[in-house]
Amino acid sequence: MESRIQGFSVIGGLKGHVWDGVVADLWDVACGEQAGGYYVSPDPRLFVALDVDGDGAFFVEGSQGELRRHDRAFSMAYIPAGVPIRGRVEGLHRIKHLDLHFDEAALTRRFGGSLDRDALHVARFQFRDDRIAMLAGLIAAECNSGQPMHDLYGEGLLNALFAGLFEIGQPGRQRRRSPLSRRKLRLVTDYIDAHCLGKIRLADLAALTGLSETATSHAFKAATGIPPHRWQMQARVRKIQTMMAHESASLGDIAEATGFFDQAHLTRVFKSVVGLTPGAWMKSAGRRGKISAT
Repeated sequence: MESRIQGFSVIGGLKGHVWDGVVADLWDVACGEQAGGYYVSPDPRLFVALDVDGDGAFFVEGSQGELRRHDRAFSMAYIPAGVPIRGRVEGLHRIKHLDLHFDEAALTRRFGGSLDRDALHVARFQFRDDRIAMLAGLIAAECNSGQPMHDLYGEGLLNALFAGLFEIGQPGRQRRRSPLSRRKLRLVTDYIDAHCLGKIRLADLAALTGLSETATSHAFKAATGIPPHRWQMQARVRKIQTMMAHESASLGDIAEATGFFDQAHLTRVFKSVVGLTPGAWMKSAGRRGKISAT
């Protein structure tokens, strides 16, 4: 996990527990002025605020400017793998929270084909769920216990939490997803292509299709083979390629102009889409430009 943090002081040391494919970290931190950080993880992560002391909040901002406020216990955020976020504290003295890091292989071992993999790629920067809150509290208690229960106890808690988080039903009950009609797909893709450098909410796409947000995401994936967020990243990279080929701006300037946190964030996304770093792509394309790094 890549992180750059400042202004936090750990109280009583980091506590945690490791289960099959899941790392649970229990943090209790004092918050100084301008406390905050930048985070990007190769694995999905669930953040659960357990205790918040102060009149302010912990703010989470996604790569497209989505800003969510966490100001009370059991406010949660789900961050998919590779999605960078910024966090900052305003008006809080202390925050205690649970972080659960896990990978797709671990969930597949637990749930097999019952797991809807599309759900793993949908960010939820602020939500509440009473069932998940209860389970997260019990998992945090295990992390804090000097005499933890048998690992099967923790595994059971995690299975229940993941089933609730990703709405995993009984095996064999998945239904075939119907794709968007050609007309609705054209409406959505034209909208994404036109607005790919800005913030696109799933609610905006759902308004075009007349379906719910979840149904829109599933129907888009069924029609194109990729989720809407991935389509947007591909459209954004195409615009970046055009800028690199025809403009003399630095990669840092292009990153700022195209909605990325920084040059490193742009490079990661570019490579995930194209298979090459920006510099390597320029060389392979036989072009020259003012690119500051590969």
